Amino acid sequence: MRATAPIRTWFALVLALTLAACGSAKDEGRTTLVIQRFFGSCEAEYGANTDIASAEGECGIMTSIINAFEKANPDIEVKQNVVFWPGYDQLTAQLAANDAPDLVTMHGSVIADYQARGLLDPLGPDLAAIGITPDQFTPAARRAVTINGRVWGMPLDSWATLWHINMNLFRKAGLVENGRPVLPHSPDALLAQAEQFGRRTGKPYFVAPTANEYASFTRNFYTMVMQQGGRVYTGPRHANFQTPEARRALELFRTLYRRGLMTRNMDYSSAVSGFLNGAGGVFLVGTWMVQDFDTASRKPDRPLSNGYAVVPYPAIFAKDVTFADGHNWVMPHDPDRTPAERQAARKFLKFFAAHDIDWSRTGHLPAFSRVVEADAWQALPHREDLARLTETATPLPKQIRRQFPIETIVGQEAGAAITGAKSVDQALTDMERRVNAVLQHI
Repeated sequence: MRATAPIRTWFALVLALTLAACGSAKDEGRTTLVIQRFFGSCEAEYGANTDIASAEGECGIMTSIINAFEKANPDIEVKQNVVFWPGYDQLTAQLAANDAPDLVTMHGSVIADYQARGLLDPLGPDLAAIGITPDQFTPAARRAVTINGRVWGMPLDSWATLWHINMNLFRKAGLVENGRPVLPHSPDALLAQAEQFGRRTGKPYFVAPTANEYASFTRNFYTMVMQQGGRVYTGPRHANFQTPEARRALELFRTLYRRGLMTRNMDYSSAVSGFLNGAGGVFLVGTWMVQDFDTASRKPDRPLSNGYAVVPYPAIFAKDVTFADGHNWVMPHDPDRTPAERQAARKFLKFFAAHDIDWSRTGHLPAFSRVVEADAWQALPHREDLARLTETATPLPKQIRRQFPIETIVGQEAGAAITGAKSVDQALTDMERRVNAVLQHI
């Protein structure tokens, strides 16, 4: 016999109340921790994975660590908001709406923008409460989170541009000695080696994303100026690009481009694909590609098969230094955050600190010195070659704000000079004027 409409409605109401009661019982006593992060979404592959050791890549390892944390802390529910990289526009909108997450991934170069406006809580006391002190961080990681002697975040890693090398092509070019790549240590040596590489392989020395990609230009430009002892900023609101050091840096890359020693018309994705397929000898890209390229080198019958090496930026000029940045967890200010939510955030940070070595499998440099010194980290592929970066990686001074939008301006002007769209002097003049316009309106 079919139930009448009133009876069906009554049953539906009872069922809804029962399910609601079950849900309340399940969630009773759980603290909700809201985190916001980038590094992509990979729910189909890693959405339920708690085996951190089996995960690969930034997204896979990040997702698996969070899953494992939630499994180990059943009293805490983690709500993730995965944002499109880097997510700062969304974060700013959330802060304006008084809807701040509890923890957010943030580049070290960006922390000062939010800290100066009182939008972040200092994390030093919270970290100390869980046994984490700044002396445990690597020098590069410590610089990333420290402003005026206070700690404003927990570093996840440090990253820098590396020289990813196709050793099979380097051997063909006669640029391998005792199994190691022969690296240039002067502008003249770089040009000579790049010419030799081109003659013997028929390919450009550098694989470079020169189309619609500005970050790469900026990072290489900063590194080259820093290696000459030049200062790209003389104060919080004063760019300093019309210098001999800046001119030499751009002219060197312009010469490489004009002589056909760099690939052309590649965006970022095609440059990654190009390097994997043997388009050139050296790909200047960050630490995040180490695991992917190493994995590719272990596959048979590929251009990188048994032929991948990666090293820090060689000292082309006088100083051994590389422009760097890093990823960090920061806590947006929220006056309504409860003690339980803050305690959940502390547990989350402690868990991530304990898994720093797992995160470093991405290729990023560890944030903690104990991990750099650990046999397990040094046994990972290529890490022995990369360890010195934890000392030489150098960010811009913390008082330089708006580093993300400035990165685009510097990259646009550097790219215009390198590809010949502007003279080097005109590009540096325009670069300095445009960046100063940003800095002087803060």
